[in-house]
Amino acid sequence: MTPLFVQIRCHPGTTYKVADQIALREIHSELYSTSGDYDLLLKIYPPEDADIGKFVNENIQGIEGIERTLTTMTFKAF
Repeated sequence: MTPLFVQIRCHPGTTYKVADQIALREIHSELYSTSGDYDLLLKIYPPEDADIGKFVNENIQGIEGIERTLTTMTFKAF
């Protein structure tokens, strides 16, 4: 299984609400609060046959309070 990382920028004042909504969906392996350009860092192990764009859109993009996401796909651990 290869992890997918999603950085999430939230509208001001909504970070905890967004994190709660992500936690309720039970799609993540790890969820962190971060500093910098993005507010949250989400680590996901999507199903092997998942269309990544569709997976992110259906499971993350619809959460109220999200302003922007940055998805990073990984390929191989060294």
